Amino acid sequence: MTSETRAKRSTRKIVKRTLIAIFILVFLIHFVHAITLDRMVQYNEISFSSPNIPIEMDGYHIAFVTDVHLEFEGRLEAIVDEINQRQVDLLLLGGDFTFDSDDLDTTMALLSQITTNDGIFGIEGNHDKYQTLFPAMEARGITPLSNSGLYVRDGFYLAGVEDLWNRNPSVAVAIEGAGADSFVLLLSHNPDVSMEQDTTGVDLILSGHTHGGQFNFFGRWSIGLDSGVISDYGTRFRAGWAESRDGTPVYVCRGVGEYYPRVFARPEVTLITLFHG
Repeated sequence: MTSETRAKRSTRKIVKRTLIAIFILVFLIHFVHAITLDRMVQYNEISFSSPNIPIEMDGYHIAFVTDVHLEFEGRLEAIVDEINQRQVDLLLLGGDFTFDSDDLDTTMALLSQITTNDGIFGIEGNHDKYQTLFPAMEARGITPLSNSGLYVRDGFYLAGVEDLWNRNPSVAVAIEGAGADSFVLLLSHNPDVSMEQDTTGVDLILSGHTHGGQFNFFGRWSIGLDSGVISDYGTRFRAGWAESRDGTPVYVCRGVGEYYPRVFARPEVTLITLFHG
């Protein structure tokens, strides 16, 4: 064997070992992230300002919980306790409460224990059956919104639409009772609605559904989002702030579901403070 041949073989071995080492390192990074941070709920505090927010509501606190997909009661109990400690004015629920309908009453019972000044309101998700969900919500004092809305306070109109995959969401119908100068907050489980319907009469949209991409390669590339399985708009609505087709602010919460795998998609409860201005 010539020295040149030995050198080529040695180079190939080094390249092979390097690639294997990189693969193992990348796997370990994602595995460790999945079993540590991606199991810990983040209470993400954000703020939103609008001249339409009544000045009397300056500093108004909202908790937004979505995509619970209940598996273990203890996790949701801890979320309920944490939100209660933060003394919110309003609790909003973004849909996808359970995988198993047998867990529905337990989920509603736990969420109804959150104390607020102005009540608890929620919408359906694509994993929910509104025929059973809405009665379960109402039995626990939670108000369902289904292409409907109401005034929570003077000048503050809250609306919610049906799920995009299962029914027929209508932003126009949901907000038809809002005054022109009111602050309008819309709940839409699937953020894609904001790209397919007129949202110019809405000040803020809260959504879930995308789970932060669920499984992300270094938090950048998501199989579900980039393939169009979860959303028709790719990573536009992965998580956090985005905009509707009309430029309306959309905040997409990653949700609190405990199911595996969550990789670089940390579970989230969104805590929103409203400001006039």
